[in-house]
Amino acid sequence: MEERKKRDWEAEIATAIDRHWRLLVLLAWLGNCAWLIYSKWNSIHFFALGDTDDNMRMMQVRGLLHGQGWFDLRQYRMNPPFGANIHWSRLVDLPIAGLILALRPLLGGPAAERWAVAIAPMLPYLLMMISLALTARRLIDKRAYPVAFLALFFAGSTNGMFMPERIDHHGCQLALLALCVAALADPKRVRGGLTLGIATALSLAIGLEMIIYLAVVGAAVVLFWVADAEERDRLRAYAVSLAGGTALCFLLFASYANRQAVCDALSPVWLSDALLGGALLYGMAWISPLRWQRRMLMAMYAGAFVAVYHGLMWPHCVQRLEGVSPEVDRLWLSHVKEARPIYTHGWRVALLVVAIPITGAIGWGILAWRQRRDRELLRRVLGAAAPSIVASLLLLWQTRTGPAAQMMATVGAAAMAWTLVPLVWNTKFSALRVVGTMAAVVIGVGAVVPLVLNFIPEPKPTPRDAAIGKANRLCNSLWGYHPIALLPKGMIFTFIDLGPRLITITHHDAVTGPYHRNGEQIADVMNAFRGDADQAHRLVAKYHSTYLMTCPASSTTTIFEAEAPKGFYVQLEEGKVPNWLSPIALPKDSPFKVWKVVG
Repeated sequence: MEERKKRDWEAEIATAIDRHWRLLVLLAWLGNCAWLIYSKWNSIHFFALGDTDDNMRMMQVRGLLHGQGWFDLRQYRMNPPFGANIHWSRLVDLPIAGLILALRPLLGGPAAERWAVAIAPMLPYLLMMISLALTARRLIDKRAYPVAFLALFFAGSTNGMFMPERIDHHGCQLALLALCVAALADPKRVRGGLTLGIATALSLAIGLEMIIYLAVVGAAVVLFWVADAEERDRLRAYAVSLAGGTALCFLLFASYANRQAVCDALSPVWLSDALLGGALLYGMAWISPLRWQRRMLMAMYAGAFVAVYHGLMWPHCVQRLEGVSPEVDRLWLSHVKEARPIYTHGWRVALLVVAIPITGAIGWGILAWRQRRDRELLRRVLGAAAPSIVASLLLLWQTRTGPAAQMMATVGAAAMAWTLVPLVWNTKFSALRVVGTMAAVVIGVGAVVPLVLNFIPEPKPTPRDAAIGKANRLCNSLWGYHPIALLPKGMIFTFIDLGPRLITITHHDAVTGPYHRNGEQIADVMNAFRGDADQAHRLVAKYHSTYLMTCPASSTTTIFEAEAPKGFYVQLEEGKVPNWLSPIALPKDSPFKVWKVVG
């Protein structure tokens, strides 16, 4: 009797998880949002936009709200009057601007901005959770999505992209990528194809960071059709929505600068590729030969035709898309940490990042084996697994693929846990059932590494590392910038990474920020602090600078100290101040040093 009651109870819970999945996803999202707001309360209160891109996004939104043109994305508070060329689009600005306008009558201007940047990053988090739930329901089991959410809890790199104040575009791109994977998993072919094409177009409108994964999911749709001619409906829907959606996004969101043949954003380069590719895909779906060999041959010819067209028409976009000069790469881009392989970041960071992708890869393999007898379902499993595996492998190239790798691996991790739990759940020994189930879940969702590392104390930072961390924090704080904001308005010549924050919370202008299209300004700033005082004088005067500002002991200074030990920055730190600079008195505990340019 008790065993029967237990089975009935389990069945009721399983039915509720399946039937009310939308409500449960919404509740899980609200719970996560409440926790994120609680944990980041101080950051919200102090408007702690921690990343340069978050500050620049805020300035882009302010420009829009203050009347700057929809297609004009130049940042005129940098290198005035010419401005800095920013390669983004307005798409991500819209929810932030909408929240500010909605909250301003209730909270006032500063508070409206503060809460807008707190709420905005969590909106795409809902889309991502819905997409992961759909993928798990479609490929594993209709009740498996809570396990994917449990794996998501341990995906620190992914969750970091949706924290309050994280208003750059990466969270939106991750959410759209999750939607692409859910579209591949969709058993309804037309709906899946339309969803995939639209999500791809929107992602391209935001930026090209996900272009490798978007190419993988596009190739998966083509291979679906190669394996089964009945998939032509999915392919046709994808072709139409991809071409039409990309064209519409180009018309609505491409800035004046992006209407040139640039390689790093949605431009005529990628628009023409999408239109050509969409036309070829539609033609392939319309013809659909009966033999799979002919379909494969058509797909290969189409892919080769697009590749040759791209290479001949846009040869400058065959290599790295940033298009930076060797000098800018040497001085700046090669020092960006997230552009380095995962194994260069230390064993602790590497393990935390790769734990879920490795678990997810095993889970995808288990899921494929379980579904091997259902060819149609197996195709969708392999298609959804492909971008996840690719993102995991790309960690060996750049660490910045970590958030995407972790996010897509959560479904694979859920599949692993979903397979392991039944092996111990049905045992007759209750203690073994409880302990075994907990162990299966912990192992399956990739939580072993994060949990174990909690019991391994981190090595105590060296005095130098502690000083660098302190300087980085204080040189981003409202408190630190307050004395700077009290100075009469002027052009401040300072480090590249300080520029976006400076213009966001003070009235001063800056030379540039870490945005690759502004290579001349980036090289000038880096060279000024690395060369001699005369060179620095010429470069500071070039931008009609009023002040020169440094943040001693911050991360940027380690580059100057290591690569230019006799350079201008080191000379300033040693007290060798040229006569064309006059020191400005700041509070003793200020993280900055500022000089007025007097000659």
